[in-house]
Amino acid sequence: MMIQVDARGLACPQPVILAKKALEASNDPIMAIVDNETAKENIIKLAKSMNCEYRDYEKDGLFYIEISKGELPEGSTTEECGAESKLGDTVIFVQADKLGRGDDELGALLMRNLIYTLTESEPYPKAVLFVNGGATLTTVNEHTVENLRILEGAGVKIVTCGTCLDVFGLKEKLSVGVIGNMYDIVDNLKAAGNTITIG
Repeated sequence: MMIQVDARGLACPQPVILAKKALEASNDPIMAIVDNETAKENIIKLAKSMNCEYRDYEKDGLFYIEISKGELPEGSTTEECGAESKLGDTVIFVQADKLGRGDDELGALLMRNLIYTLTESEPYPKAVLFVNGGATLTTVNEHTVENLRILEGAGVKIVTCGTCLDVFGLKEKLSVGVIGNMYDIVDNLKAAGNTITIG
């Protein structure tokens, strides 16, 4: 029996939350229906994170995602082998593109230095989350992008708020990490052993 999750017209992160609840409540497959590309991508990301099989298609301007519980092929992984050993249990929540208050130029320099210092100090955080002005650090700030790529290569999750990217017109300029929604951000914060908020 296919369970239908009709998430048309719902704002982020409601489509993902509804899909997750349906998957957790039953072993039956679900059919999620959404009306925008971002919601579709977020639900597919959820399916992958839960080791579910999925297929998606578009019809009459709507996106349909069929998800069923199942294991990914043996050996599948989203991280490089050995990366986990370098990671700690801390999640860093970045809310601005500058560190501290006072002089903006100094604040921007301090933020660049902080991101660089993260690459030089193990264990690395297990995730760095970017919201609001912090979204520029994964897009147009070449200094921070370069060092965030080093962290990502070591297995650190780099997640930038999709709504923030949309508001600033930066979605097409994302240069490192993935686009996340508020569900992703809250999920990472809740799973953290320790959280550091910056900005």
